Amino acid sequence: MARTVLVVEDEVKIREMLRSYLEREGLDVLTTGSGAEALTLIEQTAPDLVLLDLRLPDITGEEVAREVRRTSNVPILMLTAKSAEADRIRGLELGADDYVTKPFSPRELVLRIQALLRRGGAEPAVSRTSFGGGDVVIDEDRREVLVRGVAVELTPTEWGLLAALAGTPGRVFSRFELINRVRGYEYEGYERTIDSHVKNLRRKIEIDSRDPAIIETVLGVGYRFGVGRDA
Repeated sequence: MARTVLVVEDEVKIREMLRSYLEREGLDVLTTGSGAEALTLIEQTAPDLVLLDLRLPDITGEEVAREVRRTSNVPILMLTAKSAEADRIRGLELGADDYVTKPFSPRELVLRIQALLRRGGAEPAVSRTSFGGGDVVIDEDRREVLVRGVAVELTPTEWGLLAALAGTPGRVFSRFELINRVRGYEYEGYERTIDSHVKNLRRKIEIDSRDPAIIETVLGVGYRFGVGRDA
């Protein structure tokens, strides 16, 4: 079955160009130029990925992303004309999985979409892995994470990041290595964008700030999974 991408872009020429490229790759494509209509389509059709422009005529792309993340972990790839790193980081902190700045290469955009649609990233070595006396349980088969018995919903990027780190507890991963493991291709964006994804992931799985960190920062290098695997 073909995967469905919702393109949210108010410029008709760009919207139709994106439709053409994505359909050529065998994807089903829905389009809209309205943020409000995008929210309705997401609720009604449950697309596999949302390609979201930030500048929309009714509500901003940031507002759309924030609203979507209240109820869904559908992958979001943001399109933005904003070139400042702070703007891109803000989008990632709102729950976007990736971003592309305008003007962009259609082929690069397709590669990023395909990477997000794949079950990219390293996976834990066994189907169900427990850490920290059962505080964190990663179930590969169900693609589920339990934190103290409660299921936690992760975006595809957050899942890939957690799976990569937890696959080898204690091993230090550089930001560059994590981005390429999660993306599944040679990613040329800022390595620091991984910090935003780690921040979002920590917010979801590290419930009590008094507990030892599950994902530890290694200054000047990157990150490691700091909770020992249960016997």
